Amino acid sequence: MKQMIKTKKRGSLIIISGTTCAGKGSVIKKVLEDNPNMSLSISYTSRKMRKGEEEGVDYYFITREEFEQKIKNGDLLEYAKVRYGEYFGTPKDKIEDLLNEGRDVILEIDVQGAKQVKEILPETILIFIVAPSMSEIKRRIKARGAETNEQILDRFETAYREINEIPKYNYIVVNDELDEAVKKVEAIIISEKCRVDRIEEIYVENKEEIIHEFLMGKEYDNSVKTIDEALNQEKEDHTN
Repeated sequence: MKQMIKTKKRGSLIIISGTTCAGKGSVIKKVLEDNPNMSLSISYTSRKMRKGEEEGVDYYFITREEFEQKIKNGDLLEYAKVRYGEYFGTPKDKIEDLLNEGRDVILEIDVQGAKQVKEILPETILIFIVAPSMSEIKRRIKARGAETNEQILDRFETAYREINEIPKYNYIVVNDELDEAVKKVEAIIISEKCRVDRIEEIYVENKEEIIHEFLMGKEYDNSVKTIDEALNQEKEDHTN
């Protein structure tokens, strides 16, 4: 039996951003484990590979000159030049290939990168992960035990700036308890699949199809004023 609703097979691009110590990495890892049809976007970087990192797993490692050429060619969805002059960016072609295969892609980037991507791909789903409170952020930073007071202050200032960007996102998820946060992110992705603008075709048969066409404004003879008259005309057309 032919399905009544045919939706787009193209995958969804989901950007997940968040404040420092919001636990977005843990959320993303669990979502990917639960959903084998999802892929994590791998970024280009011009920095040197570190011990334990793998090409194509952690990053695609290229030279600074190669990166700048990709910028000129328009090969990146977004990019940023960070401290020490190194580049990080999202490959446009690899994302497009995955989406066209019907795979959903998660992209973990900051608010500035999210803004760049949204301008190019307006259908991108933007999710912002936050800790339950600023005091919890402070507790999580200190629990790491590897930050100076200056670094903690810098993280706090960055967190406040990022929180001001929340209205630009489609959804916000509070990561108080990991499993619940994961469920919320997965529910968002499922609900986005049900959006009416993802419908490619609506198919109905016989009387239902004629009623649909009548209501949608199909052109009939001027004498046709009701659905019953439309049905009768369709019957006469098929008879003749």
